[in-house]
Amino acid sequence: MTYDFDLFVIGAGSGGVRCARIAASHGARVAVAENRHWGGTCVNLGCVPKKLMVQAAEYGDLAHDSQGFGWDFAPGHHDWAALIAAKDHEIARLNGIYVSMLEKSGVTLFTGTARFEDAHTIVIGPGDLAPDAPVRRVTAARIVIATGSRPDLPDIPGIEHAISSDQAFHLDARPKRVCMIGGGYIGVEFAGIFRGLGSEVDLVYRQHLPLRGFDHDLRTALHEAIGGRGIRQHAGRSPTAIRAHGGHYTVVLDDGAKIETDCVFFATGRNPNVGALGLNHAGVSVTAGGRIVVDAVGETNVPGIFAIGDVTNRLNLTPVAIAEGHSLADRLFGHGHPREWSLETTPKAVFFSPPLASVGLTESEAAREGNVDIYLARFTPMRHTLSGRARKTVMKLVVDQASQKVVGAHMLGDDAPEMMQGLAIAVTAGLTKQDFDRTVGIHPTSAEEFVTMRTRTRVTERSSD
Repeated sequence: MTYDFDLFVIGAGSGGVRCARIAASHGARVAVAENRHWGGTCVNLGCVPKKLMVQAAEYGDLAHDSQGFGWDFAPGHHDWAALIAAKDHEIARLNGIYVSMLEKSGVTLFTGTARFEDAHTIVIGPGDLAPDAPVRRVTAARIVIATGSRPDLPDIPGIEHAISSDQAFHLDARPKRVCMIGGGYIGVEFAGIFRGLGSEVDLVYRQHLPLRGFDHDLRTALHEAIGGRGIRQHAGRSPTAIRAHGGHYTVVLDDGAKIETDCVFFATGRNPNVGALGLNHAGVSVTAGGRIVVDAVGETNVPGIFAIGDVTNRLNLTPVAIAEGHSLADRLFGHGHPREWSLETTPKAVFFSPPLASVGLTESEAAREGNVDIYLARFTPMRHTLSGRARKTVMKLVVDQASQKVVGAHMLGDDAPEMMQGLAIAVTAGLTKQDFDRTVGIHPTSAEEFVTMRTRTRVTERSSD
């Protein structure tokens, strides 16, 4: 059968764009459909605008801290509208770059909402970007679903008064009081953003420590750092209702406590964005939570239909979606020579102030496989010996005792994400603690601590927990 395209990608986020571009570079006839934002969540409502807002929040700290170095600067008034306008200008520039990259690669672009008619037929109708677009129908030999995820809001009374990260980037004014629900990446980062820009912040999360899944020592250090920022933490709590009072709100917690606020912001997770795809028309299987089930190479239960990125709900990070898209395009059209990534050592970062970053196994994960040696350092970084800010840096290495390989590295402190990218190479390469020890440090830096930790802090014996 002759098809209109060799490959049709639904969703022009980071993973979909990479998959389309690489497939086109191999000579495939490729099309992409996008109904909302060229560049996807990361560029428009995620990583990029969030990092810009984190940096905006840090400038107030820098002005304050400079006094310890003899400067007479003092924090002034922050112009929220100016920040949002500058952010929007940069996002618009990036949108244009994504469109340009696809067009230069020879990819055909469709603006609208794409859905399955059958396993090889896609119907593109009106969408947010093109509400008046005509309905078009195309066929493709292979189809990739790369539609990402969307915020998940719980079904509690008054939830219609809450916002998610989708709205947070476009608020007309900065709320004076924010109640942040959720102790994951988004909740912690936005709590830091709003607090850094001058808002009063309450952070509510179900666990006893923030950032479930990260190393316990880092979670403990982050709990302390959040409190040090003046953010009120309500650990082990969940909201049960939101009550509106003429533009202000009361958040009722499960222990009966009440929080008065101007903005209720839910960051309690995201769900695969599959509702409009018509997956049943193609026979694609999903879990009860909407996750598209794929095999090791990203293929669904229907031959020729694939899924990458957050829509599979495996490891929801932009670089992972990019890696999956690139590898899949190589596998399908690159004559059997796909590029490989070490996804099991994918580094991750949380852009709080101070930020934290991690790669490899946590202490508890490593202890399930054998005895581990732990090296832990906690100190005041040089900058804050003069700034007077009560901020600690925590650095940790997890070492498999039998092989002496460094299987995990974790840090909370200034520049942690920048350092962790280099450490991820070492962990991916399987370097040993002795390799770290024989590496000469750069002095004076915090980074040198990773190659000068000589004294073992503790031994953690193998555990089945």
